[in-house]
Amino acid sequence: MIGKLQGIVDYAGDDFIILMAGPVGYKVFTPEYLTPKTTVSLWIETVVREDSIRLFGFSSLQSQNLFVQLTGVSGVGARIAMAIMRTIQADTLMSAIATGDAKTIATAPGVGKKVAEKIIVELKNKIAGTTFSFASNAASGALPDLLAALESLGYRRLDIVDMAQKLVAANPDTDVSKLVPMALKEISGNK
Repeated sequence: MIGKLQGIVDYAGDDFIILMAGPVGYKVFTPEYLTPKTTVSLWIETVVREDSIRLFGFSSLQSQNLFVQLTGVSGVGARIAMAIMRTIQADTLMSAIATGDAKTIATAPGVGKKVAEKIIVELKNKIAGTTFSFASNAASGALPDLLAALESLGYRRLDIVDMAQKLVAANPDTDVSKLVPMALKEISGNK
């Protein structure tokens, strides 16, 4: 088994790269956006199916472990796990699982409400000890309320979830009524 590859990105497709490791070019599927002619080091997860062998590459062991956990959920294969990881940042995904936020997970292409709920049910206890930067603040009651308030104002969850998590993490004891104006100020400052 291949555990890790280091080399130069020769080609970058939509969801894969050709990684030149010495004289050999490996086709590696990755959720990360890597640019050609850069040197990268990727942790590799090999997925063997009846009709294919595919390499999936991640810049960190945490991301690789998250991929393995996602593909361990019944009904979630490598393609869906990659779509989730390409669409939702790891911190956001971990927080969504910890708080039971199926709406955020369902923003990934090919993921419906039922699959999102299944991911939450099967992984909620498994991610409890994982240390992503927002995982410790994921249980905060303010985050779901802040997201709901901003969504009612017309903002898309995928566009606001990272900002909302950072805001709640920076202001853990602040009431939602005070967080909403802070979030709106943050959103208007980013335009």
